[in-house]
Amino acid sequence: MEGITEFVSMINGFVWGTPMLVMILGVGLFLSLGLRLMPILKLGTGFKLLWSGRIPDKDKSMKGEISPFNALMTSLSATIGTGNIAGVATAIFIGGPGALFWMWCTALVGMATKFAEAVLAVKYREVDDNGNHIGGPMYYIKNGLGSKWAWLGTAFALFGSFAGFGIGNTVQANSVADALSSNFGVPTWVTGVVLMLLVGAVLMGGIKRIADVAGKLVPLMTVFYIAAGLAVLVVNAAAIPDAIVLIVHSAFNPVAAQGGFAGAAVWAAIRFGVARGVFSNEAGLGSAPIAHASAQTNNPVAQGLVAMLGTFIDTLIVCTITGLAIVVSGAWTSGENGAALTSYAFATALPMGNYIVAVALSVFAFTTILGWSVYSEKCVQYLLGVRAVKPFRLVWILVVPLGAISSLDFIWLLADTLNAMMAIPNLIALALLSPVVFSLTREYFIKKRQQEAEANA
Repeated sequence: MEGITEFVSMINGFVWGTPMLVMILGVGLFLSLGLRLMPILKLGTGFKLLWSGRIPDKDKSMKGEISPFNALMTSLSATIGTGNIAGVATAIFIGGPGALFWMWCTALVGMATKFAEAVLAVKYREVDDNGNHIGGPMYYIKNGLGSKWAWLGTAFALFGSFAGFGIGNTVQANSVADALSSNFGVPTWVTGVVLMLLVGAVLMGGIKRIADVAGKLVPLMTVFYIAAGLAVLVVNAAAIPDAIVLIVHSAFNPVAAQGGFAGAAVWAAIRFGVARGVFSNEAGLGSAPIAHASAQTNNPVAQGLVAMLGTFIDTLIVCTITGLAIVVSGAWTSGENGAALTSYAFATALPMGNYIVAVALSVFAFTTILGWSVYSEKCVQYLLGVRAVKPFRLVWILVVPLGAISSLDFIWLLADTLNAMMAIPNLIALALLSPVVFSLTREYFIKKRQQEAEANA
């Protein structure tokens, strides 16, 4: 086992090395410039479309199974999880406060990446044997790039099938079990069994039930966590300006050891800021477009405008609040790491801060298990056909309690490695299909301007 761990560690160091960071930031920047910074400039349009897309289309004039709002909530259910609480803390623990700055950079270009992913997912989606719309990187690679690139789509589906059991299942179940055990004394096996039953109850209803649960639970929990985080910032309001200066300065300068903080080089801030940013918002990973492919819409660009909000909400709002709370409270020098560091930061400002973080982490991780089940299921369906869906769901449910009671150091490492390997075929496809994204976007906004001119005439 030790030899396997060393081998996977070696691969992990390579796939998350300089080439991957350049690919993620490079493709995102290329798409941002090609779209003329549209994702940033049209944030308001995205929120308007999100608000109007809350209600499902009962007349079925729109193709798809779930509302645009619930498609975003499904993707957010998978992205808002341990990455926002434990991932941000780990990035700061290893890379220093400057890691948060590089998470912001990843998110700003990641909005364009997420936009392009959703546009292509809707553009090249298919209808399966059950009459449901399916899409994602494997489909826009196959249908957009042609048969000679089909192997790349198969590679994505293969990596996605296995990655989900790590990052989207066992790791999340383990995080919930650990949080409830350390804060409330709940035995890990009890958490595992309860989680299994809850996941099973939702999962057997398919994507429509998952989307319904996500549409209710994700907004509620996100607002609750943001409110608690803002309360921490209000208590430490005087320290916010200095904290922002420290974050920006640390992004370009080494940070010396102090307190329980071991010190960090600039490269550590960049590497872990970008890696944890992608782990959190999944821009470039290729997972979110699988959910957006099921959205009720007849226009790929409209869904792309909704999809890009996922990166904005996940990283530029939720992760920022977590990171700022850790820095302004001074908790980043405490020597704590992961979720324990975030809990410590909240507890310094709020009477029951550690319990708030534990509850938030548990709900976020639960919804992540649901969201990632959709992603891995569609990857398995692409590889093995629609008959494999029910057996997959059963296996997914049974793995949950195993994750809750197991030691997952190796699973974390393997899942992190497979995440990067998912991103490679997806980023290649995004770069090659970028002309399609640019063309569809131009047509959409030209048509929109014409409609506005006619309405005003």
